[in-house]
Amino acid sequence: MSQYFKEFPELMRDKTVMYIHGFGSSAQSGTVKLLRQLMPNARVIARDVPLKPDDAIAMLRKMVAEERPDLIIATSMGGMLGEMLRGVDRILVNPAFEMGKTMHEHGMIGKLVWSNPREDGETETVVTKALAKEYEALTQQCFQGLDDEDREHVWGMFGDKDDTVDTRDLFLEHYPRAITFHGGHRLVDTVVTHYLSQVIRWIDDRQRGIERQTIVIDHSTMRDQYGNAYSSLLRAVETLAETYNVRFLCPAPTNDPQSMVDWSRWLTEELSVAAYDRVIFSNQPAMLYADYLITRHPEEDALATCLEFGKDDFKSWDDILVYFSRLG
Repeated sequence: MSQYFKEFPELMRDKTVMYIHGFGSSAQSGTVKLLRQLMPNARVIARDVPLKPDDAIAMLRKMVAEERPDLIIATSMGGMLGEMLRGVDRILVNPAFEMGKTMHEHGMIGKLVWSNPREDGETETVVTKALAKEYEALTQQCFQGLDDEDREHVWGMFGDKDDTVDTRDLFLEHYPRAITFHGGHRLVDTVVTHYLSQVIRWIDDRQRGIERQTIVIDHSTMRDQYGNAYSSLLRAVETLAETYNVRFLCPAPTNDPQSMVDWSRWLTEELSVAAYDRVIFSNQPAMLYADYLITRHPEEDALATCLEFGKDDFKSWDDILVYFSRLG
């Protein structure tokens, strides 16, 4: 585990978070330990998922009915199963919606050695072609009977370096929230700390009805003339997002709509999850209703408190962080 792994004591405090592991793993996976460290005051629960898909979905539905989780986090095969657990907030990370196909393409047929200890003590098993067909049949049940209410319960997270599954486009055919993060297929500590934690916070805030003060960061403070992000920008954004509702302000030139596309791509590349659904395109910053506006060009009639980046006490993003830390 990275020495920079963070704990968030208030995240999902006194709530139940259910984790569903991927194929060949168990409830003893390292991801469960990561989630318990990330949210030390939440109740993080997990059980071994049966190998046979019909048994797996039956067990998980029973578990949801018994435990009544506030949030389900599910990865890979678990993401495919988690999609079917309607009525609960869910984060599906690299969901394997085409599990039967994935099993064939990645050599999962044959002897399987469990990657983590199982409750029944089993250390290995055999995966047959017939089992792959059972998974293929179960995946046909994904997305059935969706309504607008349930679409609001699901967030999909997709690693831009995932070489195992690629189901983002399929997800978007049924759900609106597809978030790309920098990472591969596995839910490792850096992904949990920098990306997953932010999505969990959005869900936790919505469940609790929390409205945080808003900080708007103007495009003039984000990058230099060569298009490179300013030093400490990402760290500052992630730190501020722990306490504030952080938004990003970019210009909306009428005669250059491509500029807005370019800014969206740049923010996604540089800030990843932090920029998801957080970009404002406007040529009138003074009209924005926010608590703070960080900009190089403050306006006297602005509705927000303006912090002039590059001047006086705000010469760098480290200085910005010092200012907000003093606010408590």
